[in-house]
Amino acid sequence: MDARHLVMIALGGVIGSGLFLSSGYTIQQAGPLGAVLAYLLGAFVVWLVMVCLGELAVVYPVSGSLHVYAARTMGPATGFATAWLYWLCWVVALGSEFTASGILMQRWFPDVAVWVWCLVFAAVLFTLNAISARVFGETEFWFALIKVVAIVALIVLGGMAIFGFTPLSPEPHEAVLLSNFLTPEGVLPAGLGGVLITSLAVFYAFSGAELVGVAAGETKDPGRNIPRALRSTVLRLLVLFVLSITVIAALLPYDRASLSSSPFVDVFEYVGVPYAADIMNFVVITALLSVGNSGLYSCARMLFSLAEEGYAPRAFTRLTRRGIPIVALLVSLGIGLVSLISSVIAAETVYLVLVSIAGFAAVAVWMSIVAAQFFHRRQFVRGGGDVATLPFHTPFYPVVPILAFVLLTASIVAIAFDPDQAPALYFGIPFVLLCYGYFWVRYGRRGARPVPVNEEAPVDEVD
Repeated sequence: MDARHLVMIALGGVIGSGLFLSSGYTIQQAGPLGAVLAYLLGAFVVWLVMVCLGELAVVYPVSGSLHVYAARTMGPATGFATAWLYWLCWVVALGSEFTASGILMQRWFPDVAVWVWCLVFAAVLFTLNAISARVFGETEFWFALIKVVAIVALIVLGGMAIFGFTPLSPEPHEAVLLSNFLTPEGVLPAGLGGVLITSLAVFYAFSGAELVGVAAGETKDPGRNIPRALRSTVLRLLVLFVLSITVIAALLPYDRASLSSSPFVDVFEYVGVPYAADIMNFVVITALLSVGNSGLYSCARMLFSLAEEGYAPRAFTRLTRRGIPIVALLVSLGIGLVSLISSVIAAETVYLVLVSIAGFAAVAVWMSIVAAQFFHRRQFVRGGGDVATLPFHTPFYPVVPILAFVLLTASIVAIAFDPDQAPALYFGIPFVLLCYGYFWVRYGRRGARPVPVNEEAPVDEVD
């Protein structure tokens, strides 16, 4: 894959229902200015994590490599726990993306059951992933491009409407400028606490940017393309998320922002875009399938990488002639569908546990990345390495990884004070401890012999 594929894979993993459907709720919780500040903070944390990821991804360009960073720098048990956290995070996402897509399809096909669409979309994403990494990358590029075009349209047309220009609307609108930002309760109606609580959800909304690291092993010239992709991803996320939230906050009254199924629909109808609801229904379905596409790719590579290291059944290393880990792909999709079933028949028990662990994993994996960079650089320098020889190195070391770890830890602690998100701690922390306990009992403290990065692991090949 090329740099353009990596950028769109990262964007595709990030831009989903959180922006298109839930952004109004964020504005209502923190206020217009508070929501913008929360997204700025989220974008800053993403930058911290991504520059740490860049150094690691170039040094360890292996497929499904997020847990490899932790294993090489902090021990195999930490890598094992990171891998299963991340895998479970995306498996749960698969079930929810399929379900949401099926529900949205009923707008046009009300007589077709949701489960039928779930199976159709599962088959489509499996086929796209099973052909080749190049096909996956190209598909994800176009999936993500549709979302980006919708966001740019919102920014341009909504930005014009803020100043009173609505050429598509039959009704004239006055310029609102930033009047919505001054609410009856002040510029920060929920205070700084509202900004901080909202930032927790924003961190989760930005999760997926780290997919650049997962795809590192299937990237041409990683030393050049990975840093380019990381820089482009952070810049585009900053522009797309912050500007779109600013436009929505400026045009929609903040106390009614969450009452809409999608604030994007409200803005498009405000500026006079015809068939706004149908257009956004298509865009959101595309967004959900794009996230599911990236999630299935990530799950398969993570299982393959675990098996390659000796920490999962060897069957997961089986590759097709085009280099696709087909068994890992099938198992990941199958467990994703099990997650979907549990959301229907065990929503208050099994599914609640899965969703809670997935939410915890989003931040925990980022913590693992920045900690791995900190220890990698320290080990590299102590071993006589010259930082200048690294194709890409994290700037302002050690401030960047330490600051990122502190901010992410603070967000984990703050979860305990939010009743809606507290289950993430109740189930997430025990799950991590269970991973460590299982690893030490099954493999011992030192674990199985890791496969060196520059060593080709033996794999079985299937047609």
